[in-house]
Amino acid sequence: MAMDSGAPTGSFRLSMLLYDTRYRSYTIQIFALFLLMLGAAWLVDNTIRNLAALGKDFSFSFLWNVSGYDISQRPIEYSSTSTHARAAWVGLLNTLILAVMACVTATVLGVIAGVLRLSNNWIIGRLMTIYIETFRNIPALLWIVVFGAIMAESMPAPRDFRGDTPEATMQVFDSVAITNRGVYIPAPQFERSLGTLDLGFVAPSLDAIAFILVVVLSIWANKRLIAHATKVQNATGVRPKTWWKSILILFGPAIVLLVALGFYLDYPALAGFNFRGGIHMRSSLIAMWLGLSFYTGAFIAEVVRGGIMAISKGQSEAAAALGIQPGKTMRLVILPQAMRVIIPPMISQYLNITKNTSLGLAVGYMDLRSTLGGITINQTGRELEGMGLMMLIYLLLSLLISSAMNLYNNRVKLRER
Repeated sequence: MAMDSGAPTGSFRLSMLLYDTRYRSYTIQIFALFLLMLGAAWLVDNTIRNLAALGKDFSFSFLWNVSGYDISQRPIEYSSTSTHARAAWVGLLNTLILAVMACVTATVLGVIAGVLRLSNNWIIGRLMTIYIETFRNIPALLWIVVFGAIMAESMPAPRDFRGDTPEATMQVFDSVAITNRGVYIPAPQFERSLGTLDLGFVAPSLDAIAFILVVVLSIWANKRLIAHATKVQNATGVRPKTWWKSILILFGPAIVLLVALGFYLDYPALAGFNFRGGIHMRSSLIAMWLGLSFYTGAFIAEVVRGGIMAISKGQSEAAAALGIQPGKTMRLVILPQAMRVIIPPMISQYLNITKNTSLGLAVGYMDLRSTLGGITINQTGRELEGMGLMMLIYLLLSLLISSAMNLYNNRVKLRER
């Protein structure tokens, strides 16, 4: 028996673009896109006209002019005779270094604080509450300034390390010096270095590349070993011992590589009025690192706490019934399930850290905002180009972080069958 679908029939008419539900949504979308393109065209035309009235053009040629200013914290070679493009690249690297350091530290602090806030110990729980409520309710800029003041006013000067009875001493087996000018830590060096790979804009160390490659391959080989052990266990019911093999696979190749390259540590030492050698982490970097880490760690703690509370209490009771200790229950049962709830809001916190690095101008940290978006714009007068380029870079960084975290989120989410 034939059924009438109720759909209109007949030839196409222009009125169907408005009155036919099959085409109306496309009409509205095309019209909205046309208005958006028209607005963008007006904005571009208006900008070009205003620039022409001021005697300016739209060009990025200023990036290849000599910068004429110095950058204190520089991970790659740079001088005042370098170009503005080089200065922007140094600022971007400083931004990335700070963002990675703060993300790692904030995650560790947040996970610990979030778990301990749920502790049955009243004192520990209240202390974590005080930390969380104090840090997340005061602006990040104020915490950065506070840590900067602590580094500048409370830490000893390099001269305090001099003399037979110095007022200050180095820490960690006389290898780390904490001063009001920053922190000096040992620097890894190689007697038989492989050199660097000159890419023009950056020259990465071949030693570091080789070490990272060996570590990645070792982790992959260890995963294959564990997968094979699981396969044997499923087939025979007996799991072979793999702990000593895992230790050899994970650490053996890296140790062999370090010995082959002649690895040693260059310790900082007081020479004249300052320390020489090692890696110098300036006070501005330390202030930014600690400020962003403690501030964002408070938000991450609440994210972790919410994720843990989203897991059914029956999971903990089942683990306790099996005789699993509370610490292992949290690590092996609760947190792996809570990660599916924690990861999405964690993405926003990592993005906030990356964008909040632009606050480095308050303590003199030369990041992307201070170089390209600050001194370069002031010297060249290219506000539109500089700000546009800086906004594009921050946008790309945010999209990369979101994409990486979304990939991880897709790996840990539940699979429906």
